Amino acid sequence: MLELKQQNYVDWDVKAAFKLPDRDNYAYRVVLTFQDGTQKVQQKSGFHTKKEAEDARKRTMGELSNGIYVVNNNVRVKEFLEYWLEYDIRKRVGSANTYSSYSQIVRSHIIPYIGGKKLTELSRGDIQRLYKDRAGYSVSIVRQLKTVLNVSFRYAVENKLISLNPAEGVNLPKNVETKPYHTRNIDIQKTLTMEQIHTLLEASKGTPIHMQVLLNVLMGLRRQEINGLKYSDVDYINRTLSVERQLGRELNRSPNENDDKPMTKRELPLKSSSSKRVLPIPDYVFEAILEERKKYERNRTRRRSQFLDADYICCSNYGKPRSKDFHWQHYKKLLKNAGLPDIRWHDLRSTYCTLLLKSGFNPKAVSKLMGHAKELITVDVYGDNQNIIPEEIPELLSYMEDVMPKKNDTPNQQDKILDADIAMEEYLPMRRNEVPSQGNKLSEQMF
Repeated sequence: MLELKQQNYVDWDVKAAFKLPDRDNYAYRVVLTFQDGTQKVQQKSGFHTKKEAEDARKRTMGELSNGIYVVNNNVRVKEFLEYWLEYDIRKRVGSANTYSSYSQIVRSHIIPYIGGKKLTELSRGDIQRLYKDRAGYSVSIVRQLKTVLNVSFRYAVENKLISLNPAEGVNLPKNVETKPYHTRNIDIQKTLTMEQIHTLLEASKGTPIHMQVLLNVLMGLRRQEINGLKYSDVDYINRTLSVERQLGRELNRSPNENDDKPMTKRELPLKSSSSKRVLPIPDYVFEAILEERKKYERNRTRRRSQFLDADYICCSNYGKPRSKDFHWQHYKKLLKNAGLPDIRWHDLRSTYCTLLLKSGFNPKAVSKLMGHAKELITVDVYGDNQNIIPEEIPELLSYMEDVMPKKNDTPNQQDKILDADIAMEEYLPMRRNEVPSQGNKLSEQMF
């Protein structure tokens, strides 16, 4: 097992060159002192003359002075990358999905090609040839590959496993179009029109994924964010939704330990700090949430001993949260039966983004609503397809009025909505001490 603590010396000394006994060549010794007080002596030999040894000694002293001296030059790429995954990436990433993505790139696309090479022997040419080979496999893969190599080799430099990053400055092949940093391009051929959205919403009614469809295409939430939503995240006064968590598989932080039965519905932190956001709820979605809450209460009453009262909006009849892939079996069938394009679930989120941009929303505002960290967004509905410069964040009301499905205001429908039996005070902790008359006015405003 690779021991990085043996790379981080705190003091050093380089002895003078000397002639080896019974040999015709010269050598010098490097004495390294580590933080725990232990020392390691390395002998550098094989020099034909004393001058050659002295020149090499001076180079070693320069590397030691600049902190780039490599203690162990026998580390293989495979050994290093496996260590990096377990002891750096595993501890830093937020989810099992992210770790799995890194691991897949390393084990399927790097180790088979350069895993047997020594880190210190890697050249820019090796990296260039790897990019060229993988570009023929997948443009997306080679872009991820470039990121993984740069991040991992920077870690190797920091830990004195190599003196220079061989991937730094190496460009992707010319046939791979450069992707601007933190820019998301959306193909509108894979999104739905407003007419198709109406068709989808109507067709999804009565299916187990109706709420998931609404929260995706009308609010742009990620599938694991949708599964993690709770009724307590809804502000029933201001009609906003707080995105606080996601459900997914928890990553075991202990290296080289596998869970026999990994938990796939654990509450996890969001993808990034910007993923935590408060979104306005369209009327159409708000009414659906109220209806779903009534079903939740009925199921909780009927199945008191078996019901998991965990407050999830998207759950089974027994209150159990939905898994990451629950929607899949229903979604594809839904598209086929409704005569809609066979697009991915994630493309519904892109549909939401496209509608916002078509409605004149500032790209920076859209990024915030989507929970992106620093992305600018481009869509090919713009003629020049160039980066859009962020300015101010506009109000959202006009969008809600223009593109959201209009609710049915007939007396019967209105009565149905008013009949929602929800203990509002349970979800309004900041207003529990208000006088009844104020509460009545607030309730009237809500409906």
